[in-house]
Amino acid sequence: MKKILTIDAGGTKITCAVTDTTGKIIGEVEKYSTPKNINDLIELFKSIIKKYEDETECISIATAGAVNTENTKVESSTPNMPEGYNNLDFSGLSKKRVFVENDANCAAWAEYKLGAARGDENTITVTLGTGIGGGFIAGGRLLRGKSGRGGEVGSMKIKDKGRICTCRRKDCWESYASGTGLKMTAEEVASNDLCFKTSIFKDKNPADITTYDIIEGISVKDEYSLKVFNIWKQDLITGLINIANIFDPESIIISGGMGKFTDACEIQESVNKEIVVSPVKIKQAEAGNYSGMLGAALLACEKFRL
Repeated sequence: MKKILTIDAGGTKITCAVTDTTGKIIGEVEKYSTPKNINDLIELFKSIIKKYEDETECISIATAGAVNTENTKVESSTPNMPEGYNNLDFSGLSKKRVFVENDANCAAWAEYKLGAARGDENTITVTLGTGIGGGFIAGGRLLRGKSGRGGEVGSMKIKDKGRICTCRRKDCWESYASGTGLKMTAEEVASNDLCFKTSIFKDKNPADITTYDIIEGISVKDEYSLKVFNIWKQDLITGLINIANIFDPESIIISGGMGKFTDACEIQESVNKEIVVSPVKIKQAEAGNYSGMLGAALLACEKFRL
């Protein structure tokens, strides 16, 4: 049985496991805190790889950031990773072949092969977390664009209010419909709407209100929290309408930490009322917490013909 070492490299943690060529995890999943220094991160990668290198056919890595067309290097700025990360040539980390791909693309491939998008040849996975990522499958193939940077849905402009995004542009979808966007909306509503004065959070500084506070407030039907969340939900729907109209997919899969707070059926109804293309299925992700690792492993198998 051929084995792949697969790694998910995120801004706060590094996760790794060994899989077979079908995406089944073999043994234990290991987790490490992401080092803040690039040299320490490289040493962590090397130590993980050394542990499993001899028993595996190749190394697959899902990572934040846009990856080059050769699947060897992160080319875009990745502010949640150590400085110098986009200068790292991953192929030099192992004597075995190394495959690197954007984590949202990996999650999309896992959903297509193993999860909620099985059977859909044209599907989009949207990852809702601190930011927003997107992975597109078109005609059964991963859509990467001419430079590997395709699918950056979080940078789609949806308003004209002047809200600054983490990419330093204004009014990106990510600055409204991500976890960060929810927090920014919470602060704006707290500062401008009378409902905050009767909220369970009325004694908090608006700048200190978190996404977890809003979710907690929803559970007790706090008017302020409900208003904030409804604004966030409409901003999410606006972006989904846009990408559905442009790509006409069979399905859109909602993934990521913020995704679990959404009602897929409700969002599907709202989106299908507005789009001009054929109806789209909106579904919750099914590939699980390790979709990035699994997708990376499966894509590496495709690349290296394992």
